[in-house]
Amino acid sequence: MERQKKIPPKPVIIEGKVEFKVEKILNKRTVRGKEKFLVRWKGYIVEEDTWENRENLENAKELVEEFEREYREEVEELR
Repeated sequence: MERQKKIPPKPVIIEGKVEFKVEKILNKRTVRGKEKFLVRWKGYIVEEDTWENRENLENAKELVEEFEREYREEVEELR
């Protein structure tokens, strides 16, 4: 039996803009002085994770803050 491809969820409209739901923030890096976050999109596969600027994640502030809290704690443990 051939494996069926999972159909990702449809985007939502927030303040007139098409938005996708963030499942989790996975990593963070700085490129040319701008913070970028590796995003796992809800309902999408790993290969579709993308690096996004902070300003693109306005509707996922809680997840960004949670990631930064955990990231800070991990850095502190390494010291």
